[in-house]
Amino acid sequence: MSIFAGKTLMITGGTGSFGNAVLNRFLRTDIAEIRIFSRDEKKQDDMRHEYQAKYPDVARKIKFFIGDVRDLQSCKNAMSGVDYIFHAAALKQVPSCEFFPMEAVKTNVLGTENILTAAIEAGVGSVICLSTDKAAYPINAMGITKAIEEKIAVAKSRYSGNTKICCTRYGNVMCSRGSVIPLWIDQIRNGHPITLTEPGMTRFIMSLEEAIDLVLFAFEHGDNGDILVQKAPACTIQTQAEAVCELFGGKKEEIKVIGIRHGEKMYETLLTNEECAKAEDMGDFYRVPADNRGLNYDKFFSEGEAERNKLTEFNSDNTRRLNLEETKEKIASLEYIRKELSGMGNFVQ
Repeated sequence: MSIFAGKTLMITGGTGSFGNAVLNRFLRTDIAEIRIFSRDEKKQDDMRHEYQAKYPDVARKIKFFIGDVRDLQSCKNAMSGVDYIFHAAALKQVPSCEFFPMEAVKTNVLGTENILTAAIEAGVGSVICLSTDKAAYPINAMGITKAIEEKIAVAKSRYSGNTKICCTRYGNVMCSRGSVIPLWIDQIRNGHPITLTEPGMTRFIMSLEEAIDLVLFAFEHGDNGDILVQKAPACTIQTQAEAVCELFGGKKEEIKVIGIRHGEKMYETLLTNEECAKAEDMGDFYRVPADNRGLNYDKFFSEGEAERNKLTEFNSDNTRRLNLEETKEKIASLEYIRKELSGMGNFVQ
């Protein structure tokens, strides 16, 4: 019996890479229902047909709800009977959020407020909000809005009653929709040199399965108001590009550097120095508990609270750095890559 036995799980933004990965992992378990909440009826229809063909005996467990996290009422309409929520709906392309920051606010900030408001009102058991390394020391609109998403989640957790609210923060998910590896594969197959922004830029890398593992860890072990961080390895963009070239027959010597895009950083941070003051090392994960002090700071002036941990900032420059062979092995292990290498292209996450 799984932790989801007989339960209803709702995934916001459920037609994306994360939602598909959750369906593939849990659809054949004893979960009662997986509810896909999103605003794109075409993607929902494509997903419906895909899973009816792939899992005809259990596809009935998937229920589709058209709605938008930007609209509180549509969130409430989809919430009845839901036990748990994975909140994955977001605008997450850094350059597009730079050009349209208010659209990022509407989805990432107001959308999170709506989902949490509706979840608390409906008595949902747990909500796990998916965040990003770009929320730590944010410099771009996407990261800033995801940082505010985290602040909303922590603030809501203080009066969420029986609804547990946690955030998960992780780095780049390889081969997720809109990510760079599928672009590079297309460039190689079309006979073009692959393009990268800045060779020395470092990024955390993880698979969709690891992203789900982090969400499940938060679900099982997180306390109300926690931010959970996975200790992911990193590599340079140059190393990642060379690994894809070696796997798909690209020419490493023809890699074209196009320069940093709008809002990009040279390295990303998963745990800030400030968070280290109270963070807990949990082995493969860090836990950042909510600061549940009140606004009456006078008592802290008189009583004091000077304890601080010895942890230091965790970023993609000081984590374990993968070399070319390690990066290639990690990329080659992905289902998307295995299907592409076997000639079964156009595999959609």
